[in-house]
Amino acid sequence: MKRRLMLASLALITGTAFVHADTLVLNDGRRLQGELLGVYGRDIEFEERGGGRKRTVRISRNEVNRIEFDRGQRDDYRNEATGVPPRGMRERQIVVDAREQWTDTEIEVRSGQQIYFTSSGETRWGRDRRDGAAGERNSPLNPNRPLPNRPAAALIGRIGDSNQIFFIGGDGGPFRARDTGRLYLGINDDVLTDNSGNLRVTVSY
Repeated sequence: MKRRLMLASLALITGTAFVHADTLVLNDGRRLQGELLGVYGRDIEFEERGGGRKRTVRISRNEVNRIEFDRGQRDDYRNEATGVPPRGMRERQIVVDAREQWTDTEIEVRSGQQIYFTSSGETRWGRDRRDGAAGERNSPLNPNRPLPNRPAAALIGRIGDSNQIFFIGGDGGPFRARDTGRLYLGINDDVLTDNSGNLRVTVSY
Protein backbone atom coordinates (compact mmCIF):
# COMPACT_ATOMS: atom_id res chain seq x y z
CA MET A 1 0.00 0.00 0.00
CA LYS A 2 2.77 2.37 0.96
CA ARG A 3 4.62 1.51 -2.23
CA ARG A 4 1.56 2.35 -4.33
CA LEU A 5 1.13 5.69 -2.57
CA MET A 6 4.79 6.51 -3.10
CA LEU A 7 4.56 5.68 -6.82
CA ALA A 8 1.38 7.71 -7.18
CA SER A 9 3.02 10.69 -5.50
CA LEU A 10 6.06 10.37 -7.73
CA ALA A 11 3.85 10.24 -10.83
CA LEU A 12 2.02 13.36 -9.70
CA ILE A 13 5.27 15.25 -9.12
CA THR A 14 6.69 14.10 -12.46
CA GLY A 15 3.52 15.06 -14.28
CA THR A 16 3.50 18.50 -12.70
CA ALA A 17 7.15 19.05 -13.64
CA PHE A 18 6.37 18.08 -17.23
CA VAL A 19 3.51 20.55 -17.47
CA HIS A 20 5.78 23.38 -16.39
CA ALA A 21 8.76 22.35 -18.55
CA ASP A 22 9.27 25.46 -20.65
CA THR A 23 12.64 25.85 -22.38
CA LEU A 24 14.33 29.19 -22.94
CA VAL A 25 16.75 28.92 -25.88
CA LEU A 26 19.35 31.72 -25.93
CA ASN A 27 21.24 33.08 -28.91
CA ASP A 28 24.51 31.59 -27.57
CA GLY A 29 22.99 28.09 -27.66
CA ARG A 30 22.25 27.72 -23.94
CA ARG A 31 18.96 26.11 -22.98
CA LEU A 32 17.30 26.96 -19.66
CA GLN A 33 14.66 24.57 -18.33
CA GLY A 34 11.91 25.81 -16.06
CA GLU A 35 8.85 28.05 -16.30
CA LEU A 36 8.19 31.35 -18.05
CA LEU A 37 6.90 33.77 -15.41
CA GLY A 38 6.18 36.80 -17.58
CA VAL A 39 7.29 39.37 -20.14
CA TYR A 40 7.95 42.89 -18.87
CA GLY A 41 8.78 45.36 -21.64
CA ARG A 42 12.11 44.23 -23.10
CA ASP A 43 12.80 41.68 -20.34
CA ILE A 44 11.73 38.08 -19.87
CA GLU A 45 11.36 36.72 -16.33
CA PHE A 46 12.06 33.00 -16.15
CA GLU A 47 12.29 30.53 -13.27
CA GLU A 48 15.18 28.18 -14.02
CA ARG A 49 14.92 24.71 -12.50
CA GLY A 50 17.33 21.82 -12.30
CA GLY A 51 19.00 19.47 -9.84
CA GLY A 52 16.36 20.15 -7.22
CA ARG A 53 17.11 23.88 -7.28
CA LYS A 54 15.38 26.85 -8.83
CA ARG A 55 16.22 30.50 -9.38
CA THR A 56 14.48 33.44 -11.02
CA VAL A 57 16.37 35.27 -13.77
CA ARG A 58 15.62 38.29 -15.97
CA ILE A 59 16.95 38.16 -19.53
CA SER A 60 16.72 40.72 -22.31
CA ARG A 61 14.49 39.72 -25.22
CA ASN A 62 17.43 40.44 -27.54
CA GLU A 63 19.33 37.50 -26.00
CA VAL A 64 16.48 35.03 -26.61
CA ASN A 65 16.33 32.96 -29.78
CA ARG A 66 13.04 31.25 -28.97
CA ILE A 67 10.90 29.80 -26.19
CA GLU A 68 9.67 26.21 -26.39
CA PHE A 69 6.38 25.67 -24.58
CA ASP A 70 4.62 22.57 -23.38
CA ARG A 71 1.35 24.36 -22.76
CA GLY A 72 -0.75 25.79 -25.59
CA GLN A 73 -2.22 28.53 -23.40
CA ARG A 74 1.21 30.21 -23.31
CA ASP A 75 0.91 31.45 -26.91
CA ASP A 76 0.42 35.04 -25.73
CA TYR A 77 3.71 34.91 -23.82
CA ARG A 78 5.42 33.36 -26.83
CA ASN A 79 4.38 36.26 -29.08
CA GLU A 80 5.30 38.97 -26.57
CA ALA A 81 8.69 37.40 -25.89
CA THR A 82 9.75 37.02 -29.51
CA GLY A 83 7.92 39.89 -31.21
CA VAL A 84 6.30 37.40 -33.62
CA PRO A 85 2.68 38.25 -34.51
CA PRO A 86 0.09 35.63 -33.51
CA ARG A 87 -1.43 33.58 -36.30
CA GLY A 88 -4.59 34.91 -37.86
CA MET A 89 -3.79 38.62 -37.60
CA ARG A 90 -4.46 40.89 -40.55
CA GLU A 91 -1.44 42.31 -42.34
CA ARG A 92 -0.78 45.33 -44.51
CA GLN A 93 2.46 46.44 -46.14
CA ILE A 94 3.23 50.15 -46.00
CA VAL A 95 5.97 52.16 -47.73
CA VAL A 96 7.07 54.98 -45.42
CA ASP A 97 8.59 57.76 -47.54
CA ALA A 98 11.46 59.55 -45.76
CA ARG A 99 10.32 62.88 -47.24
CA GLU A 100 6.81 62.67 -45.79
CA GLN A 101 6.19 63.48 -42.13
CA TRP A 102 3.28 61.04 -41.91
CA THR A 103 2.20 58.15 -44.14
CA ASP A 104 -1.43 57.04 -43.88
CA THR A 105 -1.58 53.26 -43.36
CA GLU A 106 -5.36 53.23 -43.94
CA ILE A 107 -5.57 51.01 -40.86
CA GLU A 108 -8.12 51.79 -38.16
CA VAL A 109 -7.11 50.64 -34.68
CA ARG A 110 -8.89 50.74 -31.35
CA SER A 111 -7.57 51.63 -27.92
CA GLY A 112 -5.87 48.64 -26.28
CA GLN A 113 -5.40 46.75 -29.57
CA GLN A 114 -2.06 44.99 -30.10
CA ILE A 115 -0.04 45.95 -33.17
CA TYR A 116 3.17 44.38 -34.54
CA PHE A 117 5.67 45.91 -36.98
CA THR A 118 8.24 44.24 -39.26
CA SER A 119 10.50 46.71 -41.05
CA SER A 120 13.15 46.63 -43.77
CA GLY A 121 14.91 49.17 -45.96
CA GLU A 122 16.73 52.35 -44.97
CA THR A 123 16.46 56.11 -45.28
CA ARG A 124 19.09 58.71 -46.13
CA TRP A 125 18.43 61.70 -43.96
CA GLY A 126 21.57 63.81 -44.28
CA ARG A 127 25.10 63.80 -45.60
CA ASP A 128 26.64 60.36 -45.00
CA ARG A 129 23.67 59.48 -42.78
CA ARG A 130 21.83 56.29 -43.61
CA ASP A 131 19.79 54.19 -41.18
CA GLY A 132 17.06 51.58 -40.93
CA ALA A 133 13.97 51.56 -38.72
CA ALA A 134 16.05 51.56 -35.50
CA GLY A 135 17.46 54.99 -36.37
CA GLU A 136 20.81 56.58 -35.60
CA ARG A 137 23.01 54.97 -32.95
CA ASN A 138 23.99 57.17 -30.00
CA SER A 139 21.71 59.87 -31.38
CA PRO A 140 21.98 63.21 -29.53
CA LEU A 141 18.97 65.04 -28.17
CA ASN A 142 17.26 67.27 -30.72
CA PRO A 143 14.29 69.31 -29.44
CA ASN A 144 13.02 69.88 -32.99
CA ARG A 145 12.31 66.22 -33.75
CA PRO A 146 8.84 64.74 -33.15
CA LEU A 147 10.42 62.64 -30.36
CA PRO A 148 13.43 64.72 -29.19
CA ASN A 149 15.01 62.06 -26.95
CA ARG A 150 14.70 59.17 -29.41
CA PRO A 151 17.09 58.17 -32.24
CA ALA A 152 17.01 60.29 -35.38
CA ALA A 153 15.36 58.75 -38.47
CA ALA A 154 13.79 55.93 -36.44
CA LEU A 155 10.32 54.62 -37.26
CA ILE A 156 7.58 56.35 -35.26
CA GLY A 157 3.79 56.17 -35.16
CA ARG A 158 0.72 58.26 -34.43
CA ILE A 159 -2.96 57.41 -34.10
CA GLY A 160 -5.58 59.80 -35.44
CA ASP A 161 -5.10 63.52 -34.92
CA SER A 162 -3.58 62.96 -31.49
CA ASN A 163 -0.29 64.62 -30.61
CA GLN A 164 0.70 61.47 -28.73
CA ILE A 165 3.47 60.09 -30.94
CA PHE A 166 4.93 56.70 -30.03
CA PHE A 167 8.34 55.22 -30.77
CA ILE A 168 8.62 51.99 -32.80
CA GLY A 169 12.22 51.81 -34.01
CA GLY A 170 13.41 48.32 -34.78
CA ASP A 171 11.19 46.69 -32.15
CA GLY A 172 8.62 44.27 -33.57
CA GLY A 173 6.15 44.71 -30.72
CA PRO A 174 3.59 44.14 -29.51
CA PHE A 175 2.51 47.75 -29.10
CA ARG A 176 -0.79 48.56 -27.43
CA ALA A 177 -2.73 51.38 -29.09
CA ARG A 178 -3.44 54.18 -26.64
CA ASP A 179 -6.13 55.77 -28.79
CA THR A 180 -8.78 54.79 -31.31
CA GLY A 181 -8.35 56.04 -34.88
CA ARG A 182 -6.28 55.90 -38.07
CA LEU A 183 -2.67 54.71 -37.79
CA TYR A 184 0.07 56.88 -39.34
CA LEU A 185 3.79 56.08 -39.67
CA GLY A 186 6.78 58.37 -40.16
CA ILE A 187 10.44 58.85 -39.32
CA ASN A 188 11.84 60.80 -36.39
CA ASP A 189 13.40 63.72 -38.28
CA ASP A 190 12.87 67.49 -38.21
CA VAL A 191 14.15 68.34 -41.72
CA LEU A 192 12.60 66.17 -44.43
CA THR A 193 13.49 68.06 -47.61
CA ASP A 194 16.97 66.52 -47.91
CA ASN A 195 15.79 62.95 -47.25
CA SER A 196 15.49 60.02 -49.64
CA GLY A 197 14.72 56.33 -49.45
CA ASN A 198 11.97 54.58 -47.56
CA LEU A 199 11.11 51.96 -44.97
CA ARG A 200 8.97 48.99 -45.98
CA VAL A 201 6.81 48.14 -42.99
CA THR A 202 4.47 45.18 -42.52
CA VAL A 203 1.81 46.02 -39.94
CA SER A 204 0.05 43.12 -38.21
CA TYR A 205 -3.10 44.14 -36.38
